[in-house]
Amino acid sequence: MWKKIAHFILQYRIVLLCLLLLATAFMGWQGRKAEMSYDFAKIVPDTDADMQYFIQFKALFGQDDNILVVGSADKRLFEYQNFNEWVKLRQAIANLQVETPDSTLRLIKGVVGLAGLPYLKANRQEKRFEVDFLLDSAISDQTQLDSLLAFAEGLKLYQGQIYNPESQATLLAISLSPAILSSPYKHLVVAKVEELGKAFEAKTSVKLHYAGVPYVRSVVAGQVKTELNWFLMLSVGVTAIFLFIFFRSFSATFVPLLLIGIIIIWTVGTLGILGYKITLLTGLLPPILVVIGIPNCIYLLTKYHQECLRLNDKKAAIASVIEKIGIVTLLTNTTTAVGFLALLNTETDLLREFGIVAGINIFITFLVSLIFIPSVFSFLPAPSERHTKHLESRFVNQILSLFESLILRHRSKVYLGATLVLIVALVGISKITAVSYMVDDLPEESDIRKDLAFFEQHFKGVMPLEVVVDLGKEKAIRNPKNLKILDSLIQDLEKSPYLSQSVSMVSFLKAANQAYFGNNPADFTLPTNRSAPYIQQYLRNEKGTTSNQMLAAFVDSAGQKVRISFKVADIGSIRMDSLIENDLKPILTQNLAESQFQATITGTTPIFIKGNAYLISSLQSSLILACILIAVIMGILFLDLKIVLIALIPNVIPLLLTAGLMGYFGVPLKPSTALIFSIAFGISVDDTLHYLTRYRQELLLNGRNHYEAILKSLRETGKSMVYTSLILFAGFVIFTGSDFGGTVALGVLTSTTLLIAMLTNLLLLPSLLMSFKNKK
Repeated sequence: MWKKIAHFILQYRIVLLCLLLLATAFMGWQGRKAEMSYDFAKIVPDTDADMQYFIQFKALFGQDDNILVVGSADKRLFEYQNFNEWVKLRQAIANLQVETPDSTLRLIKGVVGLAGLPYLKANRQEKRFEVDFLLDSAISDQTQLDSLLAFAEGLKLYQGQIYNPESQATLLAISLSPAILSSPYKHLVVAKVEELGKAFEAKTSVKLHYAGVPYVRSVVAGQVKTELNWFLMLSVGVTAIFLFIFFRSFSATFVPLLLIGIIIIWTVGTLGILGYKITLLTGLLPPILVVIGIPNCIYLLTKYHQECLRLNDKKAAIASVIEKIGIVTLLTNTTTAVGFLALLNTETDLLREFGIVAGINIFITFLVSLIFIPSVFSFLPAPSERHTKHLESRFVNQILSLFESLILRHRSKVYLGATLVLIVALVGISKITAVSYMVDDLPEESDIRKDLAFFEQHFKGVMPLEVVVDLGKEKAIRNPKNLKILDSLIQDLEKSPYLSQSVSMVSFLKAANQAYFGNNPADFTLPTNRSAPYIQQYLRNEKGTTSNQMLAAFVDSAGQKVRISFKVADIGSIRMDSLIENDLKPILTQNLAESQFQATITGTTPIFIKGNAYLISSLQSSLILACILIAVIMGILFLDLKIVLIALIPNVIPLLLTAGLMGYFGVPLKPSTALIFSIAFGISVDDTLHYLTRYRQELLLNGRNHYEAILKSLRETGKSMVYTSLILFAGFVIFTGSDFGGTVALGVLTSTTLLIAMLTNLLLLPSLLMSFKNKK
């Protein structure tokens, strides 16, 4: 069959190249549709009970992740000249405009801060509340500012929310319109807020800090786009350097670079056709596929040079390459694709999209390589002696000779070394911890991390955490007894060192009671039985929408479900689980035991943490599935269970050692590091298949002389295995230049795994074949 395929490719190579170029142009056109993702990908599936409840929560109360905060703890901010600039900054942000195709799109819902602070005051004559705004215009002197700040400090509703009187830290809470949260306009709004903030810093020398879920998502999306371009250039550059070092030929360097350019276009085009967005994960696919695609070129070119020397006929050599390497390349690309396609077994859209695009384009890489490389080289001159000199590389031959000696004379030492490595790996694995953070992949020295630490220090964090209490029947929120139960519950929850002061219907009623009694801080309490009827009358007579907005945001239309909104520090998945399970849930149970109310903890933060647990579990199951599928492929290929077991051992040991190194060096198991094992296994098993396929061919050629087949396979495939492993190592090492910790870990650990896999496939695999060779 492969003879016919070789004949077809060479006979119709011009037509095939034209069709390939047309298809690539089409994919390039489709690639224009691929857009950056400006939102965290949905990880927890809709079938999950917690996710279903969170969806219901957003339908009832709206988004909880639309707040962007700008803050400062610089005392110079409270000099009246600088505070006037703070007032202007708030006004500028509130009136922010960004050009969009839809001029009616509302970008900013509101901005709350000490500047322009809304508060209630009682109008005794008309028996209603009025909303007034504090510090919303220019201040004339320091005395006036100090007086107004003292009044603002007494508004207990905002204490711990926008102002910390102990550290004099304050913030602007910017509420973004839900319509722009998942659109590129959010990125523009965030950039515009930063631009206004920098202008404020230039005028006042007051340092500002930025945080909030929209801010983190926007900055991460921008860095992903920058890194995508940077890693693409690096991967292409590294590949070009190694190809030229190995082959000493411009054609052997330039043609593979053209090939990977085609693969990049097809990858982005696939994203566009399928409607997938470019995320932190899918953004890595082009450089990863560049690195994965190059081994095809190396095996094809190395075999081409070998056949040219053997046959001294370029056309016959190309036909022989397709015939002998085509099946091997198909198998290796299949196993690599299986490693990625196993991610389809997960329920997480993020991983499924990554697996689908990777799997499709790995098969495309095989087809394009098989057509493009032979067709182009059929038009080029045959390689000269200088170009084939790499086949006699003294350095590589010395390495292979050393391995040959160890296989023949010191197999016991090889097994002892593998056993020691396995023991060391298992000890390290016992030290692994699984923990992740909302900003997990950002380095400690990044501005985002520092700014988050600022808000956690002064306001206990900015990440949303919600508690919903179901009171059991409609209009139950009107019962003063129920309000007291909720008040007691909230006070106990706020004792947690990780939670901010809450915002709820209870805190709003306390603020109304304080306003009714002249905004005396001592009156920030629930209305008494005596004052409650008057306050209800004042609220009903209020002119404006403040009360209605509060009701819609924190109580459902039936008056049955009450939302209690907190902000929490980014304390990591382990402590977050402990906080929820060991601290918050017992408080809920204890306070609501006699009332029969039902309380549920939800929000963006708990769902995100649960999503990471889903990712890790999904990646573990997909790795197991990949191992099973690859074992089945090997079983079909070799029809020998012993060979399948021998083939898996050299590829499992590197994975175990990598896991052990994670334990020793304190690298936690999280989605970005768990992904390494599926990628590395799918790639490393390629060397095994190349070696075993060549071993089977040699057995047929030399009358089943196992010793000769094992050693000749080592010499024939060893050079290509060394070349590809070095390129793969260098290709993944470039990811260590990332600003994202997960991408750095992906680069370091994957490159280490592949380098170890090269050694096990060149040493342990032949040794096992030598010891357990078929006696037939």
